[in-house]
Amino acid sequence: MTDVLQNSTKTNWTKSIYWLVTDTLTMTKRNLISYTRIPQALFFSTLQPVMFVLLFRYVFGNAIPIKNIQYVNYLIPGIFVQTVLFGSVSTGIGLAEDLQKGIIERFRALPMSKMAVLTGRTIADMARNIVVVTIITGVGFAVGFRIQTSVLSFVNGLLLLLLFSFAVSWGFTIVGLSAPNSETAQVMSFPLIFPLTFASSAFVPVATMPTWLRDFATYQPVSVLVDASRKLMVNFPANISNWSAVESIFWSLGAIAILLPLAVYKFSKAK
Repeated sequence: MTDVLQNSTKTNWTKSIYWLVTDTLTMTKRNLISYTRIPQALFFSTLQPVMFVLLFRYVFGNAIPIKNIQYVNYLIPGIFVQTVLFGSVSTGIGLAEDLQKGIIERFRALPMSKMAVLTGRTIADMARNIVVVTIITGVGFAVGFRIQTSVLSFVNGLLLLLLFSFAVSWGFTIVGLSAPNSETAQVMSFPLIFPLTFASSAFVPVATMPTWLRDFATYQPVSVLVDASRKLMVNFPANISNWSAVESIFWSLGAIAILLPLAVYKFSKAK
């Protein structure tokens, strides 16, 4: 009798995982198709980081001297991090829009894994970030950025970015499920990401910041990721430990461990 119950439990778990995977793929496809139907949204979300690259490279670049490295090589890893962070906001906006239109209620009425609604959204937005980061890489090379390490090390830096974007997407999932509409979700998101982005080492050394801000800027997750990416892509600064990448991974995994269950709970209570 015990063996029968154990086999039944294993079968149920197997079916649950199977449906979660297949439904997630279906929801991911649905969200990716929506990008093709509104190409303007993808275009302008890509245009924004391109404008930041050009702005900092040609307007602020000569005004921000960095010792032992060209500013463009210092800048692009920071732009990568800013791009995936800003791009993750679309997770919350998309979920808020689906809630507003009643699409979430339709999904709940279907015989599908409810978790797939969230995982499909976050994976689709990570895929979108891959496209945008690829474009920014090309723009970076066009304005003078060059890899100072190796291609493998550079790719590892990009993988760090994608893990971070996936983690942050779960945070904006909570924002989207808490907002009454997509406009409010967008307004709620930017006060959260602006301090993390600009009070960091993304664009200027934290040593130039006031003392009261410096400690926050040094140890907050965006700076940790920027420093790790910079080390992997351009080997700067030389005194940064290779453990910075591991620290960034722990930040991302810790965020997922906390934010994912909260997002699932919020989804179960969302109306």
